[in-house]
Amino acid sequence: MTQTYPLGGRRAWMVWATAVAIYILAIFHRTSLGVAGLVAADRFDISSAELATFAIVQLGVYAAMQIPVGALLDRFGSKALLGVGLITMTMAQIGFAFAGTYTAGVVARVFIGVGDAMVFVSVLRLVALWFPPARTPIVTQVTGIIGQVGSLLAAYPLAFALREFGWTTSFLIAAGAGVALSVALVLVVIDSPYDDQERTDLKMRAVGRAVHLAWKEPGTRLGLWCHFTAQFSSNVFAVMWGYPFLTVGQGLSASEASVLLALMVLAGVIASPAFGVFVARYPYSRSTLVLWLVGVMMVAWAVVLLWPGRAPVWLLVVLVVVTAAGGPGSMVGFDLARTFNPSTRLGSATGIVNVGGFVAALSTVALIGIVLDVVAPGGPATYTVDSFRWAMAVQYLVWIPGLVMIVRYRRRTRRLIQTDNAYAHMIPPRRIDPGW
Repeated sequence: MTQTYPLGGRRAWMVWATAVAIYILAIFHRTSLGVAGLVAADRFDISSAELATFAIVQLGVYAAMQIPVGALLDRFGSKALLGVGLITMTMAQIGFAFAGTYTAGVVARVFIGVGDAMVFVSVLRLVALWFPPARTPIVTQVTGIIGQVGSLLAAYPLAFALREFGWTTSFLIAAGAGVALSVALVLVVIDSPYDDQERTDLKMRAVGRAVHLAWKEPGTRLGLWCHFTAQFSSNVFAVMWGYPFLTVGQGLSASEASVLLALMVLAGVIASPAFGVFVARYPYSRSTLVLWLVGVMMVAWAVVLLWPGRAPVWLLVVLVVVTAAGGPGSMVGFDLARTFNPSTRLGSATGIVNVGGFVAALSTVALIGIVLDVVAPGGPATYTVDSFRWAMAVQYLVWIPGLVMIVRYRRRTRRLIQTDNAYAHMIPPRRIDPGW
């Protein structure tokens, strides 16, 4: 194997920057419905559950495709999958711009989910291959949070465009960004800094075996449950229900809600490097970090939901800051996948982990929509603070089993590294808590 480019060098940062730009666009497409949700409800004349279906099908397709996409990533590499994903999202957003019926809108969101599913795991593989292992946790954290700029673009420019230019023009402008990025992808991105033919010669049967081996690895499943438990609340808030919760449920203006959504992105940006440094410095306490983070999120939501009437603005600020931390916190799951799997099955392991957060997110989006339809059957016009109090409380039905599974697999992983010689290099030099 010949190394043609230095790890972490100028070319590595060029490849990374181009891939992250595509990831930003994917996040924008994913979260655009969070700002456009109430407009979509009027455009398609649909109920709360039907509105939630847009996000459910998008996230459901995303989650369902993670394992096959991970296998294809090990077979064909990041550049090919980023290209297919970018083209698919662009065409789907054009379709969404012209969708005049509920069915057409749902079909468009399905294909946005298809394209989106190919992006993040492809970017993480590039990070793992192009940067030194000691720097990978920090670059991974920065990758995840810079992608959230896409949420910021949805919170401000898209909200402005919908108000000034209307539905079709706004989404056509969004789709146009994919054309420019496809050119950059072709010119800049290279799959690996090595002259390595192993991936291109990999047969699909071997790819299937890589998925099986990645799934058997307890560290992979610990990563999945860390991602499942920490990530979904921030995703649900950004993708679907945060904007209605803040405006209709908490009585904020559209501009005030946009400011809080922007603050959520900023909070994640600040938290991300800190989490990256923690993971790099204390690799044996990664799941411990997730457990504490989820506990703080549960407390913050409990205070807001139990507050008499509408919560004060300062408390909502605390809520969005704490919820935002779940995004970078969930990236611990990918670092666990990287630690416990060789590079030949890194795509498969990353795809398995990525399933976790999005299964949790789509389940929560659906449950919130169902509860809102029960407590406010008249649709968005009848939402109240109490409607959202009941609906947002369903998050605890997802958090609690997630915490149980983290504890279960962290114990199993801990036993494995203490008893299996293949993991001897992972045993801490001091008898500290190997939280993994």
